[in-house]
Formats: sequence, structure tokens, C-alpha cells
Amino acid sequence: MKKKIIPVLIAIVLIIVIAGVSLGGKLLEKYSYTKERADLSAYFNMAGEADVAIMLQDELIEERARLFDGTYYLDLNTVHKYFNDRFYEDKGEGLLLYTVPDDIIRNVIGSSQVSDKNGETTYEYVPARYEGETLYIAIDYVKQYANFSYEGFTGPDRLQIYNEWPERKTAEIKKDTAVRVLGGVKSEILRDVHVGDKVFVLEEMETWSKVKTEDAIVGYVENKRLGEIKSELPIPITDYTEPEYTSLTRDYKINLGWHVVSGIGGNDTFDAMTANAKELNVISPTWFKISDNEGNFTSFASQDYVNKAHNKGLEVWALVENIEYKESLDMYSLLSSTTQRAKLIKGLIDTALAYNIDGINVDFEQISMDCGEHYIQFIRELSIPCREKGIVLSVDNYVPTGYTDHYDRAEQGVVADYVIIMGYDEHYAGSPEAGSVASIDFVEEGIAKTVEQVPQNKVINAVPFYTRIWETKDGQISSQAVGMDAAEEYVRAHNISVEWDEATCQNYGEYTENGVRFQVWLEDEESIRVKLNIMDKYGIAGIASWRLGFEKPIIWDEISIYMGR
Repeated sequence: MKKKIIPVLIAIVLIIVIAGVSLGGKLLEKYSYTKERADLSAYFNMAGEADVAIMLQDELIEERARLFDGTYYLDLNTVHKYFNDRFYEDKGEGLLLYTVPDDIIRNVIGSSQVSDKNGETTYEYVPARYEGETLYIAIDYVKQYANFSYEGFTGPDRLQIYNEWPERKTAEIKKDTAVRVLGGVKSEILRDVHVGDKVFVLEEMETWSKVKTEDAIVGYVENKRLGEIKSELPIPITDYTEPEYTSLTRDYKINLGWHVVSGIGGNDTFDAMTANAKELNVISPTWFKISDNEGNFTSFASQDYVNKAHNKGLEVWALVENIEYKESLDMYSLLSSTTQRAKLIKGLIDTALAYNIDGINVDFEQISMDCGEHYIQFIRELSIPCREKGIVLSVDNYVPTGYTDHYDRAEQGVVADYVIIMGYDEHYAGSPEAGSVASIDFVEEGIAKTVEQVPQNKVINAVPFYTRIWETKDGQISSQAVGMDAAEEYVRAHNISVEWDEATCQNYGEYTENGVRFQVWLEDEESIRVKLNIMDKYGIAGIASWRLGFEKPIIWDEISIYMGR
């Protein structure tokens, strides 16, 4: 009997041992630390030999750097997005430009020379170079015009960049361990870390924490391997100081009237246009008209006109526009050429100085979105001689909308002296519906959005001295713009009963005749008064008026009250 029991017991023991070994193996497999290593090239999405990943602050961004001849480069879009958007590429002339208040700093792309008004400097690296169609700028060159720090690492190539310096959490590793892709012992290893190594703690969880190593690898470490978590305040980089863009803004309200001058003879209407104008201190004759894509313009400037204006206490801010010859103009061709921009600017400045003109008013309309960067570069460059010669630079703008963001009002507010809102044409010739030229909500929204981007002491709102008379027949809409007196005469002649419309803050009237509906939203002393109250509310720099000669004399009484507040 005993002999029979012993083999059974042995079998049972063996079964238990085998089961235990099997269970232990499974437990060991489940709870042991994997030694599998992640592919760092895949982790950093590396693509090609010159590719460099970018860790900006604590985030691996989608933009990439490049490594050429031992120098790190960033593409122009990345530079604009994260560091400084004043770098300007002239692809046609092969130039990289950077504009400061008193100079344009130039690099012929692909060369190591940089020139400015003081001469030429040769760098140990190439500041800018093309790879295919993409312009890359050396990170050390960018660093001359922006505050940030960077450090490069290999295996794979990557950059750690900081351009903000908030308080951050740090800890030391207290026992050798690994930084893993995810929190868990079975997650692949990104990097080994050792006792005393410093990590930045990005997110604390129950048993694991998200950390970043000093060489820019983000992953997870067990909390039990971390020492005491401390707060650290980094020292900001302040090597670059933004230059001061001095302005010629006045210490009083501006009251500007645009004077439409369509030829030399139009200057003779100066006396008539200003006869009733009270508190007017700036007149802007439409003298300069861009005539081709080479930087030429026609001029109706008159010394006698300037002298009359000055004798009357008026500054002359001559307007330059691109509408007169718009059918033959290609503003992209003109503004994207550094040579042609320079020619236009020199012509404008030379003419202003020759006639003792006080200011230049830029009225470039219908600028396409792809031309926006060239347009704002023109404004930057024009501001340099204006600032040097004491010529006031003002720029006309549509009421802000998403499709006019490329006019870059914020940058205008830095480099120009005044940003003028053309607070009208809410409904315009060719508009798909009849409506007010400038309802009060439209006007206020234009001012409110502009002062979000531009200092209020540089913002001028322009009001309309005209009204549109609308006709709707068989669903077809047409209109004509008329002055205030003509609009009121039209109302009287057709016995139109007008009533105050609270929605637009204008007197509104309509009538129907022979199946045609006629509508009018009047601009008059009442509508202008409400607009002036809104302008006063926002504390902006003043008023402009389109156009002299279309107003009723009583309008100047309202403007005079506004100017005296």
C-alpha cells in the first residue's frame, strides 16, 4: 500500500511544482520590466539625414529644423510662427530682408554677407539658404532678432527650444530606471536615466509621472524612482531688445477731410471745399495715383495748394491710391519687388519733401491675400524715411473682417503713425442687398476690433458724408451715391416720409413707384452725431471724412463739438 502511495505523492508534487513554475513564469512575465527599446527615429518622426526634430517648450511640434554644414536652420514659416514675423523673403530678387525703424538689413540668400546702412558684415555661416523652394534661416541669425534659447542633441538630431520661461517642476532620479513611452513596465524604453539625473515633471499621476529629460525626451517614469518634486523659475533670455518705433502722432485729435482731386485743375476747389469746415486740421488731397507695376505714379501736387493749406492751419497728408489705374495694375508684381517698392517710396518721399507735404496717406484697396506680406513690407519700408524726415504716415483700412486680416493692422499700428478705418461701405455699389452705408453696429464693431490690435491713440475712424439711394426692380438692385444735400432733396422731391431707425441709428425712408422700390438710409447730422459719440466712447485719435463737399454745413457743428470734448 505504501509503495502505491509514494508515486502518487511524487506525481502530485511534480504537478504542483510544474503549475507553480508555470504560474510564476506568467506572473514574472506580467510584472517584470521589459527591456525592449523604442525606435527613437520613429518616435521623433525623423525623415532624412538633415532632418531635425523640434521640442518647443515641452511639446514635440510638427515643424522641423534642418542641419546643414553643422548649422541648424528653421524654415521661414516656422520663424514667422514662433519667433519673429518681420523677416521678409524677396524670392524674385533672392533677398532676405529685416526691417528696423531706421534701416533695412539685407542678405543675398546663399551668401554669408549681411549689409545695412553701416556697411557689410561677413558671418561664419550662411544666414539664409534655399533647399528646393523652401527658404531656411540659420537659427543663430534668427536669434539676433528674438529671445529664445536652443540646444542641439544627436541620436536622433533634435533641438530643445525655449521661448517662454514659466515656473516648472523638477525632480532628481533616486534610483537607476528608464523613461518609457507610456506609463507601465511593459512600455518600451526611450532612455535610461541614472541616480542624480534631473528631469522636468510635466504631469503627475498615481504611480507614474510624465517627465522630460534634459536632452529633450518626453516619456514616463515610476513615481517611486523620483526624488522630491521642486519648483524652479528659469532665467529668461533677454539678449534681444525690440527697437523703438517712434511715431509722429499728435497730442490733439485729428480732423481729416479727404479732398477728391482728379486733375491739376481740381486743386482750385480748395477754398470751396474748406469754406465751411470747422476744426479741420488735416486735408488729404487725392494727388498720387499708382500708374504702373514699376513704381511710377501720377502726381497732381501743387505748391500753391500746400501754401494755402498751411496758411489756413491745415496739414497736408497727400493720398496715394491704386484704384485709378486698377485695370492695368498688378499690385503683387509691384509690391513683391524690393527694387520697385524702393522706387515708389523714393518717388513719394522726394515729392513730399519738394512740396513741403506734411504726411502721406496710403489707400491701397483690394490687396489680395497672397500679396499681404508684400503690402505690409511696403508699409514698413515707407515708414523708415517718413520717420527720418518727419512725414506723418497714415494707412487706410477696411472695417476688420476675416478676409482682410492680411492687411496686418497690428503691424501697421507699430510702424505707422495712424491707422484709419474706412467706416463705411457696409453696403456698396454692387452689394447683393440694399442697406445702410454705415449702420451704428457696423461702425462700432470696426472701431472695437481695430483698437484690439492698434493703440487707440493711433486709430482714426472715417465717416461717410454720402448716402446711397437704392432701387430694387424685379429682384435687381442698383444704387447711386450722393451727398447729404442731394439725398435730402431727393427725399423732399418724392415726398418720402422718413423715420428714425434704431437698428442703424439713421433716418430711413422708402417708396414704391411703377413696381420699383426706392430706399434710403440718410447720413445726416443725427447719424453723424451718434457715430461721434461711439468714437468718443473708445477714446480714439480722431475723425476722417469721405469726402469734402458732400456734407451739409451743419455737420461741422457736430464735429466741432466732438473735437472739443
